[in-house]
Amino acid sequence: MCVGGESLVINVVKLVKVVKVVVALHCGKDLKIPNRLICLSLSLSLSLSLSLSLSVSLSLSLSLSLSLSLSLSLSLSLSLSLSGPSHGEVDMRECLYYNVNYEIEKTNQSGVERCEGEKDKRSHCYASWRNTSGSVELVKKGCWLDDYNCYDRQECVATEDSHQVFFCCCEGNFCNERFTHQPPNGPSECVCVCSALLCDIFSFQKPPPSSSVLSVSVYCLLPITTLSLLLLSALWMYRHRKPPYGHVDIIEDPGPGPSSPLVGLKPLQLLEIKARGRFGCVWKAQMMNEYVAVKVFPMQDKFSWESERDIYATPGMRHENLLRYIGAERRGSSLDSELWLITEFHERGSLSDYLKGNILAWSDLCHIAECMARGLAYLHEDIPRFKGEGPKPAIAHRDFKSKNVMLKMDLTAVIGDFGLAVVFEPGEPPGDTHGQVGTRRYMAPEVLEGAINFQRDAFLRIDMYAMGLVLWELVSRCKASDGPVDEYLLPPVFKDWWLKHNGLGLMCETVEECWDHDAEARLSAGCVEERISQIRRLNATIIPPTSENHALLVSMVLPVPMVTNVDLPPKESSI
Repeated sequence: MCVGGESLVINVVKLVKVVKVVVALHCGKDLKIPNRLICLSLSLSLSLSLSLSLSVSLSLSLSLSLSLSLSLSLSLSLSLSLSGPSHGEVDMRECLYYNVNYEIEKTNQSGVERCEGEKDKRSHCYASWRNTSGSVELVKKGCWLDDYNCYDRQECVATEDSHQVFFCCCEGNFCNERFTHQPPNGPSECVCVCSALLCDIFSFQKPPPSSSVLSVSVYCLLPITTLSLLLLSALWMYRHRKPPYGHVDIIEDPGPGPSSPLVGLKPLQLLEIKARGRFGCVWKAQMMNEYVAVKVFPMQDKFSWESERDIYATPGMRHENLLRYIGAERRGSSLDSELWLITEFHERGSLSDYLKGNILAWSDLCHIAECMARGLAYLHEDIPRFKGEGPKPAIAHRDFKSKNVMLKMDLTAVIGDFGLAVVFEPGEPPGDTHGQVGTRRYMAPEVLEGAINFQRDAFLRIDMYAMGLVLWELVSRCKASDGPVDEYLLPPVFKDWWLKHNGLGLMCETVEECWDHDAEARLSAGCVEERISQIRRLNATIIPPTSENHALLVSMVLPVPMVTNVDLPPKESSI
């Protein structure tokens, strides 16, 4: 008697669901091998009885019923017990865990971490380390989210050369116990993690190997499962099918961003929150073997994300004193979506945070101020043709403050956070631009009074007022003057002993001309850069660098006689 193929598949699907539910109730995914064999026997007997009932219900002959029942039961039990995570299931894994910053982040230093990824996604183990002067320093170990670069890797091998952090990932329980660096054209360098210091940290009890029993079972069942390959293929397609219909959350697409092909291909993992701002938070993250900063916007602040992304996409936005842009992308789906903006990461953080915990030498003050002025001057500059990218328009920052100035390790300043910036295309109006934006204590008088002339020069002068306040913050934390260094405070107050130091006196004069109440009387960023450079050279000329006064040049702790016949660059500027 012939049985319809469609009816058979439907009934077999029902059988699979029943067996799967029972196995899920009695057998966990993390059982050791002997327990898995018990579950295999359980599912085998259950599926045998159910398949017999199925065969009888389809009015098959006794011999055909027995053969079909045995074939179905064994093949289904094998597939259900030995298969990995299927549609809607969660992949479980155990990895070695280690965190060198456990005291700062308030976590455990080492141990075993149980990984639980998202549904239908795989989980991996990873390791990251530094190799300085031949000495290996372990940074972190633990679980890594679904990443195609880690698929089917049994060993943790890093293939890229790095001056910061090496990174590798793999699949398999505790596969990150050992990690290796293997350059593309060089011999592999195996890193043994069980040194005298780390043996106790990473020692743990592994389950005893019992794979031989499982291997015998697999080889015994292979001839029988061969008879059911076609049926298993149909079942596999059913289990992994996509529903043809269903609820779809419709959400407006943020639109294409600037080209950042590397971001989508590289694994990116958020590590810790470094700052919280107006539109979201800034994370320190790890992307392959380097640290990056990720600014996370919620979907309701999509306009701010788009504005900052478009500013970075403007021709000519690559400069040594502007924060380096890496990419922008949308993460998540439906209502859980987030908008990410990825830039370079600087460990020192913002200028504001640095000034709260440090005082500046005279040379450091000049270096930071000059870099800051150079970056703002470049931002304000209108370049007709920029290296084949088209014209670079003038850009007003509109939220210039010490929190938006980042410091590199050598105290080079870079300007970031362009969420409120506005672009001035030549011959075009600035568009629908609200004047009263930014941080209130850095706002120019004309902004607070609502008397802004909505032209390019007016917005650039507003930036210069804010720059004068940031320069004051630098001066207030400098130890070059012959007087106490006050706690970090907001401007504006000039101390009498500042004016007794030649360099600080000239710097204060420059600051006053930056925050002049008359907007048209303020200096331009280019003029400030020239003045600071000249002040720096002037002090170096007054005290020549000799071995006797080397320490004085480093810290400038004693006052220098005032020089009154100094011609600073005039106020005429590009504004």
